[in-house]
Amino acid sequence: MTGTREPALKRVLVTGATGFLGSRLVRKFLELNYDVTILKRSFSDTRRISTCLQDLRAWDLDRGTVDQAFAALGPFDAVVHTATSYGRNGESAATVFDVNLAFPLALLQAAITSGTPQFLNTGTVLPPLMNPYALSKKQFEDWGRLFAGDGKIAFVNILLEHMFGPGDDDSKFTTFIIRSLAKNVPEIPLTPGEQQRDFVYIEDAVNAYVSLLGACSGKPGYEEFSLGSGEAVSIRSFVERVKNLTGADTRLLFGEKSYRDHEVMLSRADISRLKSLGWHPVYSLEQGILETLEKEGILP
Repeated sequence: MTGTREPALKRVLVTGATGFLGSRLVRKFLELNYDVTILKRSFSDTRRISTCLQDLRAWDLDRGTVDQAFAALGPFDAVVHTATSYGRNGESAATVFDVNLAFPLALLQAAITSGTPQFLNTGTVLPPLMNPYALSKKQFEDWGRLFAGDGKIAFVNILLEHMFGPGDDDSKFTTFIIRSLAKNVPEIPLTPGEQQRDFVYIEDAVNAYVSLLGACSGKPGYEEFSLGSGEAVSIRSFVERVKNLTGADTRLLFGEKSYRDHEVMLSRADISRLKSLGWHPVYSLEQGILETLEKEGILP
């Protein structure tokens, strides 16, 4: 497998397994012959993992607690936490808090109590006061630092940049742009687009998680890794590249919308630590966009 090491861990608990990143990780772990357990709810939409549900174990959190899941299905070599609430669908701050802080804190405590040696957390590159999502994610990172600093667990915090790929949610900017331009919509109102982002394709992100599981299973402590392509591209450039690749006639109305409050103007991952583990990004931005278009069946 290009860009990853053969993982040493075998028994993995995954949260957010029905989401975009989590479902890709579950399938990759199963390919590598991991013993995979997922946490979900009985009413979760499992379409993304429907073809591999029979190959894993699942625990419904609306029918039993996190502690009961660890007792019944553990022990685990690692927890891979990807579940999150972005707050994009009108969720209250209290709901975002429950999903992004209260739930993973219970998960982390259960992992420590059960003797799970490693916790991989999907963090954020956003500043904490950007929105409730960013604040709750940063607060959980601090809880990870606290417990890891006390020698209770190896807490690996992954600062994930702007991941994209086929099958992602329409609420994501990258997905919205790719699908809108593939449909050749008449126009798209946009900000001036000067803000720069680090876009990383989903396959590269998944392989980075595998590398981290294989390499960071040692003594307790806190480690942080930036995960992206290592390159910053302006939003304007990203949108224009998608337009060129789709051949759309869509009018791009740059400057029609204002920047968000506390807008981040530059976000770029320092991937030197990940590269030292043997990982490197394989997909260029154009390759990732083209593969997304192809796999979604919307190539022009």
